[in-house]
Amino acid sequence: MFVKLKSAFVFGINAYGVEVEVDSSKGLPAFVIVGLADNAIKESKERVRSALLNSSIPFKATRLTVNLSPADVKKEGSQFDLPIAIAIAIVNGVEISKNLEEFLFAAELSLDGKLRPVSGILPISIHAKKHNLNLVVAKENAYEASLAKASIYAFDNLSQVLGFLNGYVDAKLYEANIVFEKVDYEVDFSEIKGQHRAIRAALIAVSGFHNIMLIGPPGTGKSMLAQRIPTIMPPMSEEEIIETTKIYSVAGLSKGSVITKRPFRAPHHTASDISLIGGGADAKPGEISLAHNGVLFLDELPEFKRNVIEVLRQPLENGYINVSRAKFTVNYPANFMLIGAANPCPCGYYGSKVKKCTCSFDQIRRYRSKISGPFLDRIDLYVEMPEIDYDIIQAESTYTSYDLMQKVIEAREFQKNRFFEEKIKTNSQLTPRLIKKYCKLDFQAEQTLKQAMKVLHFSARSYTKVLKVARTIADLAKSDIILDSHIKEAISYRYVEN
Repeated sequence: MFVKLKSAFVFGINAYGVEVEVDSSKGLPAFVIVGLADNAIKESKERVRSALLNSSIPFKATRLTVNLSPADVKKEGSQFDLPIAIAIAIVNGVEISKNLEEFLFAAELSLDGKLRPVSGILPISIHAKKHNLNLVVAKENAYEASLAKASIYAFDNLSQVLGFLNGYVDAKLYEANIVFEKVDYEVDFSEIKGQHRAIRAALIAVSGFHNIMLIGPPGTGKSMLAQRIPTIMPPMSEEEIIETTKIYSVAGLSKGSVITKRPFRAPHHTASDISLIGGGADAKPGEISLAHNGVLFLDELPEFKRNVIEVLRQPLENGYINVSRAKFTVNYPANFMLIGAANPCPCGYYGSKVKKCTCSFDQIRRYRSKISGPFLDRIDLYVEMPEIDYDIIQAESTYTSYDLMQKVIEAREFQKNRFFEEKIKTNSQLTPRLIKKYCKLDFQAEQTLKQAMKVLHFSARSYTKVLKVARTIADLAKSDIILDSHIKEAISYRYVEN
């Protein structure tokens, strides 16, 4: 007897359909799974057998062949447990009244027949929605899967699924009341004392989604400011929520929930290049993809290994990362805002007015040379954070995250209206063609930029970075034309002492 059901597997952050074919024939008892299945799928034989027997469903001693089609594509994951078990139950005599062509099954089975959640259920749900299929999942996966607005049936165990398919169990479509509530943070910009220039730079960086570098002695609030950046970022759109949740779902980090808070990833400086960009045997997403639509904070940037820093150059430019292996290549989104923090020298006190620097010139040069020029060229804003005195610490802050976020939202609205017919959303994504179209300078601003190019020896990339930042400063000032004051401020954030 032959039975065919539908399931899916995840590759990258997208799901692709799989037909689970089961054939029962006479011969020596055997249970074979073919179709380029990984170890998790091959081990499903024992889970499926025990789940069927513990659910009082017969498992006859016949020759069972399970094929996962298409057979030339490698598949992984435990989501095939449920369709394999259902197909075996049918070939062993369990009657089904529902049309199996209308369903997609994705759930892991425990030995007692209970349905367990699987990673990557949101991409699978999107695939089911796209192909007008009813998705059958474990109850723990239902809420996350409902984000795709697919038709979902959620069950506790295998017996309930089979009872539903033969009409003995009445199950209703899962209905989730997904409300994207306001995100609350435990930190606020009002806790930052002084550092007005750094806060202004942070406002500009978030408004245009620019990368920023914070430089200063220890204890000046670099990490503190970086941790508060997400509090002034605009709320995530539904599209961004789905994109981000897909990545976390594939990585197995969503835990059945929906990601509504801007990601903030802060890997330790001992992190490897693979942990940062993604990879490994299964080519899982790395920190830069987990920071998609949010912030990647690299504290003590010069302490990272140079090869780790250098791998960021391509995703910083393109907004995605290609993870290549011998037999396949996976594309992960990586549109993040980079925040780097560094001391000015190994001891941290070069240029300090409070403590004398103990580093030699060669030590400072070696420390700074850990970060290459091409990488530094990709940073939009540099800002120094000096020490603050007692009076500043005791003074009340004039900033709040809410007020700053309102300014960001207004600037983003400017950009949204401007780029309505383009494929970009923020000023940081401006291409040379779009820079020429949207970055109009008045005469004095043009003269200032020309002089700066000559004196400061800006590269072509630095030139475009200045224009992008100036465009954001003009947006904050609600100006369609980039004025001389906007260009001067943008240039002031470009310079960094070498």
